[in-house]
Amino acid sequence: MTDLPPGTVMIVGALLLPLVRGRLQSVCLVAFPILSFVHLLQFSPGTHGRIDLFDYTLACVRVDKLSMVFGSIFHIMAILGCVYALHLRDRVQHGAGLVYAGSATAAVFAGDLITLFAFWELTAVSSVLLIWSRRTERAYSAGMRYLIIQVSSGLILLAGILLHFQATGSLDFVDMGELGPRNPGGTLIFVAIAIKCAFPLLHNWLQDAYPEATVTGTVFLSAFTTKMAVYALARGFAGTEILIPIGAVMTAFPVFYAVIENDLRRVLAYSLNNQLGFMVVGIGVGSELGINGAVSHAFVHILYKALLFMSMGAVLYRVGTIRASDLGGIYKSMPLTAAFCMVGAASISAFPLFSGFVTKSLTLAATADGGYTATFFVLLFASAGVLHHSGIKIPFYGFFGRDSGIRCKEAPLNMLIAMGAAAFLCIAIGVYPQPLYALLPYPVEFEPYTSSHVVTQLQLLAFAVLAFAILARKHLESEEIPCTNLDADWIYRRLLPAAVGAVERASAPLLRRPLAAADAAIAAAIAGVRHLHGPQGIFGRTWLTSSCILLTMIFLMIYLIFNLG
Repeated sequence: MTDLPPGTVMIVGALLLPLVRGRLQSVCLVAFPILSFVHLLQFSPGTHGRIDLFDYTLACVRVDKLSMVFGSIFHIMAILGCVYALHLRDRVQHGAGLVYAGSATAAVFAGDLITLFAFWELTAVSSVLLIWSRRTERAYSAGMRYLIIQVSSGLILLAGILLHFQATGSLDFVDMGELGPRNPGGTLIFVAIAIKCAFPLLHNWLQDAYPEATVTGTVFLSAFTTKMAVYALARGFAGTEILIPIGAVMTAFPVFYAVIENDLRRVLAYSLNNQLGFMVVGIGVGSELGINGAVSHAFVHILYKALLFMSMGAVLYRVGTIRASDLGGIYKSMPLTAAFCMVGAASISAFPLFSGFVTKSLTLAATADGGYTATFFVLLFASAGVLHHSGIKIPFYGFFGRDSGIRCKEAPLNMLIAMGAAAFLCIAIGVYPQPLYALLPYPVEFEPYTSSHVVTQLQLLAFAVLAFAILARKHLESEEIPCTNLDADWIYRRLLPAAVGAVERASAPLLRRPLAAADAAIAAAIAGVRHLHGPQGIFGRTWLTSSCILLTMIFLMIYLIFNLG
């Protein structure tokens, strides 16, 4: 069984799932990721599943501490996501979710670039079904844009792999070296990963597509694609310094959009982008502490971000809307969901005794130790912004705030179980982080609960809460109104159409005569073809048998003259 990449049990399970019905299907839905996790635990460190392809050997499975930590959290998230989706009777969503989780898991264990590419593309094809399964026009359009971006990332990755192989003669997925014209293959691979990781100006697919996915689909989407890209960065580009300013920008700019966004699932999508920035900075620093910080933050981020998406998904499932302007007072109907949301909010805000605190501290310490002072203060600002838009705005406008008068049922039991398990893990890791630290790629000699760390974080959180309270009290807080905010999509929604229109108007007088001549030439060609092949044309009309015989005899005579003469 160790010849099969981890995650393939889920992929095979997705193919078998349509063969069962009813309660057995629900059992199998949860059983497949559990069996896949058991399969993962059978692997020992090293390379497995070698395949000979022409004159080359592919290492389909490479097991080390870096891949194991991602493989473990991917399986945990797959189990929680399947439990969360148990109330559904949608085989497309269930199958797509299992294939998506399985292919992302297999990708982080790929020891060669070809295997990485295969599962990289499979995640794109399977994940888009989680968007289209919502079966709305907006979801279809967003899914098409998402698929174009994801497949483009795969094509760029393939081009980079071919150039890298041409330059090095190796397909091993290892450190790609420095970026630049001297390393075109590695640079293209970096760009492909940057798209999946939602770097600035390459990020808008995330905010465009995730909020349009199904209630359960968004939970899966939040966990796998971007974290697979984080893993690829840590594997191939650790210590690449350009990642530090890129990550710093990623942490900061989503704060401003999240604060004014009305769709709470889109707020969480911006928050996801913000949290990715912390991971990118840690990888860019490249020290053992930085890599541990990035990897551990990816681990806990999957949990608390999924928990927040689960809580908002439960609201959408029961109420039918997720706009902040329409909600308020929902805690009276959904107290457990509200409580779980508060745990997720505390975790993402890095409150002491919650998971975000024990991992974000690693990245901040690595940034400070590396001498990146400006970046350190950007990360502090971004941390305060996270508290504002995810720690306060999400629970406040989603469950508390003004009473909208909406009354509904509590979330289904399976949703509550999934949220409860995720909340438990968020608290358990925050209280006792040593088991997580033991999974990390490098030994951890770090104590998060020192007086300086705790006091600094509490001061930051206290001032952020105070700022929100003052702004709300003075009515300076941005009002939650139904609207559409343009981000990088302004480029293709406004700038490009305007530019094309301007070019069209400017070139119209110059192109009028050439276009008229081209139209006339095309019309003449069509007329000529119609004359020969139309109903009355020489090649179009019915020929007499005698004419066919005569023509055959003429061609035969010509052949004999030229060949026998």
